[in-house]
Amino acid sequence: MVTRELEAFVRAALPPPPARVLEIGAGRGELAVALGEAGYSMTAVDPAAEPGGIVQPSSVLEVQGSFDATVSVVALHHIDPLAESCEHVAAMLGPGSPWVIDELDIDRYDERAMRWWVSQRRALGVAEHEHEPDGILDHLREHIHSLETMLAALAPHFEFGRPVPGPYLHRWELCPSLYAAEVDLIAGGLLPAVGCRFIATRK
Repeated sequence: MVTRELEAFVRAALPPPPARVLEIGAGRGELAVALGEAGYSMTAVDPAAEPGGIVQPSSVLEVQGSFDATVSVVALHHIDPLAESCEHVAAMLGPGSPWVIDELDIDRYDERAMRWWVSQRRALGVAEHEHEPDGILDHLREHIHSLETMLAALAPHFEFGRPVPGPYLHRWELCPSLYAAEVDLIAGGLLPAVGCRFIATRK
């Protein structure tokens, strides 16, 4: 889910338009459309995209060209092969070009986070998840890259500081109006900050 707060983070980290931006794992293309309307020259890819839309149904390794910046929103943890894909992205960027990354840190998830998320889903009347919170968490840990794995794949080609933790659960099949509630719970020590953001700069 693309929120105004997320869009602001991405826009603040990008070079000014009409920079050439590659969005990896663009989903339905909401962010690509917003950035395109702001004047950026967008190439958006997602292996699960339908043909004919703004998002090309391509993997990272199928992309060719040169870009001024890259963006990925909760996408890097799914990419496989990860190290090879990071190397390929690096080859398409010039020195100093940013890769703007919004991610989740699966190692920071715990039962509190999952129980809150499940309770909010049930409050919305959504009940397709039959597993208990701990079962959902085990499934996630089996199927996505950890933050440390992602950082290790980026490190040979990019410089970056430690990712900054922050809220994410409100964007995961919930609604943006829960942002303030999640922030308050994190500030009170009642929820972990399971999101993370950083900017990786091409060496």
